[in-house]
Amino acid sequence: MAERIMIAMSGGVDSAAAAVLLLEQGCTCAGVNLRLFAGEADETAPPRERSCCSLSDVEDARCAAQHLGMPFYVFNFAQLFAQSVIRRFAEGYACGETPNPCIDCNRFIKFDALLQRAALLGYDAVATGHYARCEAAPGGRWLLRKGVDANKDQSYVLAFLTQAQLARVRFPLGELTKPQVRAIAAQKGLLNAEKRESQDICFVPDGDYGAFLARRSGQPLRPGDFVDPDGRPLGKHRGTACYTLGQRKGLGLALKSPGYVCAIRPAENTVVVGAEDLLFTRNLDARELNLIACDHLPQPLRCKAKVRYRQEEQWATAEQTGETTLHLRFDAPQRAITPGQTVALYDGDCVVGAGVITG
Repeated sequence: MAERIMIAMSGGVDSAAAAVLLLEQGCTCAGVNLRLFAGEADETAPPRERSCCSLSDVEDARCAAQHLGMPFYVFNFAQLFAQSVIRRFAEGYACGETPNPCIDCNRFIKFDALLQRAALLGYDAVATGHYARCEAAPGGRWLLRKGVDANKDQSYVLAFLTQAQLARVRFPLGELTKPQVRAIAAQKGLLNAEKRESQDICFVPDGDYGAFLARRSGQPLRPGDFVDPDGRPLGKHRGTACYTLGQRKGLGLALKSPGYVCAIRPAENTVVVGAEDLLFTRNLDARELNLIACDHLPQPLRCKAKVRYRQEEQWATAEQTGETTLHLRFDAPQRAITPGQTVALYDGDCVVGAGVITG
């Protein structure tokens, strides 16, 4: 019997091409677009529509589904998104972290809430346009592997998927390159075949995180001191939420040598600025550990790891220190390992697991 698959359609070419491939395989498909913010976020966001969740994107998704002869739905997950993604984003910045809301959206919305909704409506699985591969290993364990297109691989942002979720997700684009995907969409006459990709956080389309957090809280940003590593004042900052580890541009400081954000201390309302070599370290700790390739790490594991999406993986040794905690030591010092970001572990093209960096 053909699978019934609900396809998360953002309005872009990737999810539309995923729909084409699944329909060609004989699957019974429906398209769905997720309304992820309303009220608070809509009212405060600058009047721009460059994000992945704009009204024009909803219409692009609807048109693609209609063109392919699929039913199309819009699910309102705005309240859950505010609680699970925007709230975590705001709380992370408030304590000096730099969260990744797109990964949280995958964790709590696309591969949790949407999977639950799909099951209630009688669908077997949820598909997306991510460039990654999911496969069943001997013994019944599900594995997450990199997409074949190294330039588009998105396994990093999917590294918090659980076994139960991996069993019910489909990634039709995992074996394809971006040019091949565009060609599939063009061949089917889809209007979004050449559509540009969004790079912005959907609820902060202008990239000004500090201003967004001020609007959300109703409180103005609290200026404070830039200080050097010894605590000597260097100038005034706009508010700790406006900065991230490793940042050089936009500090507004006249220094004798280049200065970089080396630490953010919200409790003291200070931002430490120093030389770039202070950013390098071999060690990190992580919380919210999610292991995919195994249930636990019984002993230190030699693997590769990366601490940001576009980083090349680096050799390291991972040690599980608690049920949901991890310590990682890189062979070579890494620049700006940032609390709040994700560390993903790899064994070849297989994702071992991931955690949220604490320090």
